[in-house]
Amino acid sequence: MKKGQESGSTRRLIMTLLKKKGPLTIGALAEELGITEMGVRRHVLQLEQESLAKTKVVRQAMGRPLHVYSLTERAEDHFPKSYHNLALELLRELDHGSGLEAVNVLFEGRRRRMLAQYAPMMENCNLEERVAELSSIQNAGGYMAEWNKEEDGSYIMREYNCPIRQVATQYRKACQCEHQLFEELLGAKVTRSECMAEGGQCCRYDITPREKDKTSEMTS
Repeated sequence: MKKGQESGSTRRLIMTLLKKKGPLTIGALAEELGITEMGVRRHVLQLEQESLAKTKVVRQAMGRPLHVYSLTERAEDHFPKSYHNLALELLRELDHGSGLEAVNVLFEGRRRRMLAQYAPMMENCNLEERVAELSSIQNAGGYMAEWNKEEDGSYIMREYNCPIRQVATQYRKACQCEHQLFEELLGAKVTRSECMAEGGQCCRYDITPREKDKTSEMTS
């Protein structure tokens, strides 16, 4: 095993121990791992610098205070999560109990809430500024979005990750609501020409100014 792989493996073991048994001292970690305290301290310091671990001083009745280490909230992202499984299970229960229409009502409610939240950010913005803002919003949500302007004045936005892909694959209403939300926020014609939920490499949106916007651009 290469040195970098060994380092990563040791860091992972430390994080696992802190997850299962923490908070722990450097000495306790060294004993669990069978390596020197100096080696453990180096890895823990790196975890602290990356905001994955934190230290707390515990005073004792006798002797020197102990420095114990535990994981931060940020470290939780490094452990497996199955939120999409829970979401699917809940949607299926609703589907079976109340029908698909009830599920669709949930997605529509989510679209309306997102529209109310993000529409104020788009006020007094031209289309390019709105596209840029929407891309930033999607990036904050983990969609890995990027955009570019075409020579004809249209725009293309691509999303290379879909945090709700498992849900969208089974419930296409999720994609339909996202598509509608984009049109409402941008005030433009939006065409989805590729979709990850349908096996695409990305979700691609072709954004075209509406006729009145084209006219205003030509006269400005």
